[in-house]
Amino acid sequence: MKRIKIALGFTSLERGCREFNLTQVLEISTLPASLEKKGLNRMIKKYTNKKIVIVLSAALVILTATYIGSKGVRFWKLHTLFNSNKINENFRSMPDMFESLPVIKDSEKNQFQTELANMPVSFSFQGRQILFDDWIKSSNTTGIIVFSNDRIAYERYFQGNSSQSLAIGWSLSKSIMSLLIGMAVDDGSIHSLLDPVNLYAPQLSTSGYAGVSLRDVLEMSSGIAFNEDYGDPDSDINQLGRTIALGGSVNETVSSLRRGDAPGRVHHYVSADTQVLGMVLLGSTGMGPSKFMSKRLWSKLGAECKGEWLTDDKGTELAFGGVNLCLRDFARIGLLYLRNGKSLNGNQIVSSAWVTASTKPRSDHLRPGRFKESGEPNLGYGYQWWIPEGMEGEFLAIGVYGQFIYVNPKRGVVIAKTSAYSNYNVDGISMEHEAIAAFRAISRTVGVK
Repeated sequence: MKRIKIALGFTSLERGCREFNLTQVLEISTLPASLEKKGLNRMIKKYTNKKIVIVLSAALVILTATYIGSKGVRFWKLHTLFNSNKINENFRSMPDMFESLPVIKDSEKNQFQTELANMPVSFSFQGRQILFDDWIKSSNTTGIIVFSNDRIAYERYFQGNSSQSLAIGWSLSKSIMSLLIGMAVDDGSIHSLLDPVNLYAPQLSTSGYAGVSLRDVLEMSSGIAFNEDYGDPDSDINQLGRTIALGGSVNETVSSLRRGDAPGRVHHYVSADTQVLGMVLLGSTGMGPSKFMSKRLWSKLGAECKGEWLTDDKGTELAFGGVNLCLRDFARIGLLYLRNGKSLNGNQIVSSAWVTASTKPRSDHLRPGRFKESGEPNLGYGYQWWIPEGMEGEFLAIGVYGQFIYVNPKRGVVIAKTSAYSNYNVDGISMEHEAIAAFRAISRTVGVK
């Protein structure tokens, strides 16, 4: 018996991708009449209504694919996405497997200087000493790069990745979307963070997002009623996943959401909020995330590689989790923030005021240690950036399965790490906190004393 994991299209995933199966992805109404005649539709409806988990064999998945054509091919790709013998290759090949738009590189890359340093032999986490090499292996690292004083101190690749490999960033995309929004604010395309998001995305005017400020959406305090329970086939996140898998519009789904709480009071991690940022960017600048990133960021950053941004079938970027970059370019984003918005080649790409506002919690409900969500007691939140409790004022971007951009301004350290950590469902939150402990140990070892 086989289950299907769906990751593409919903990266609050980031807080724990659940398993669910094909019957939770397929809307009953979308099954063709030919399947109805065979009784399959009645069987699925019977068992779904009884809340019994139906596990389809690989043969039945293939049979279904013959009826739903290209959508069946997509389901099969998703079905094998996390196979232990394929996950490493899949995570560096997402644009080959799914629709995407390019992040075009049309300028010379800035050359990094290198000053190699030793990594810590071990670090402490939850009362245990963990060997650095064991951590690299146990978290299934595909690449890690450490910068100290703007120089490469350490760079290694694993599992077949190289410096030119693209890696799926999952919710690292959220922090990058924050950067793009900041650039649009700086150039006047967005007038104020207090503007309602529907001012720039009129399709949201009849949704729960109507009247919600851009700032509240950046802080994931929109008040939108959004159920991210992967075990519930009727949850909002599963409906969003069905939309993408079946070729629908992700923006139309987001525009149908309703209000649950008053905005600005409760932090609730909602991937749809970041999709709204993509809609705001398009409405305010006339460019979606991939085009804006190409023209305004990649042309000035001195990027290493051309990137790719996954889309739905309508050509709309999955703003909340679809960016694919090479490891050095993820690090360049961190270096940009470390340098208060200035790239290594001297371009002021985003204002220092935006960097500061993005990486510090604005109010009590966003401070580290104040979250009510289970499993996340020690992380605060800024504008789509995470803020650890205590220590040295660090901040980081986090993506599911072990993707990180870590910035420690006090030590002058930036770390980017990509991984294919297939056990995320079991202990993903602990893995993330373990990584923060490792990053802190690295910073103390190679950074400013």
